[in-house]
Amino acid sequence: METRRALVTGAASGIGAACVHRLAADGVQVVAVDYDTAALSDLAADGIETITADLTELDSLEHLPTDIDILVNSAGVQQVAPIEQFPPDRFGYLLRLMLESPFRLIRQTLPHMYGRGWGRIVNISSVHGLRGSPFKAAYVAAKHGLEGLSKVVALEGAPHGVTSNCVNPAYVRTPLVTAQLADQALVHGLTEAEVLDKVLLEPVAVKRLIEPEEVAELVALLCGPASASLTGSSLVLDGGWTAH
Repeated sequence: METRRALVTGAASGIGAACVHRLAADGVQVVAVDYDTAALSDLAADGIETITADLTELDSLEHLPTDIDILVNSAGVQQVAPIEQFPPDRFGYLLRLMLESPFRLIRQTLPHMYGRGWGRIVNISSVHGLRGSPFKAAYVAAKHGLEGLSKVVALEGAPHGVTSNCVNPAYVRTPLVTAQLADQALVHGLTEAEVLDKVLLEPVAVKRLIEPEEVAELVALLCGPASASLTGSSLVLDGGWTAH
């Protein structure tokens, strides 16, 4: 893997940061992309190449590196509100960040992968790419779209040695999840502790949050040499949520 170069978005924290460290441990040359310059400084201190970028500024994405063998689309945010109260501009923002920017990044890195006859695209989706939940219209819509995009890339990329897969975790111990506890508490009229037990963990059999490092291990598997025939798939890491 020492000859491979990866680009990871949403890399400053949570799943993205865990993926950066896990791929680097395999010898991959990682480029970490996030809008939070201060948070990226921790990765830079570890010798990781970092780039500050706002992925919702779609036309600016062409300035990111394209000589990439591994692309991990991990950037994401959440918005919790009933549909009739959901801000339209926020809906568009989530789709730009979690669907349109992955499309742009895939589109501009595929030529390099095709040229080398090898590539790995890993999209950090969610159990919400497979299931719906109330009050998360934009997030669910974006993740369902990402699932479809990933499958199309898998079909087009297969003749060129490029795989494309989604990883579908339930709730992971990340800033995105902890930040929504207050929003969910307001919507449901519960305390934050009650939200964790009665909303976030209620549908799962394994009653705990997933650790980012668990997701990163699955990403590393998808990026390695053993995954050449693993493509067009959605790998569920949901504590039994979808087993119901």
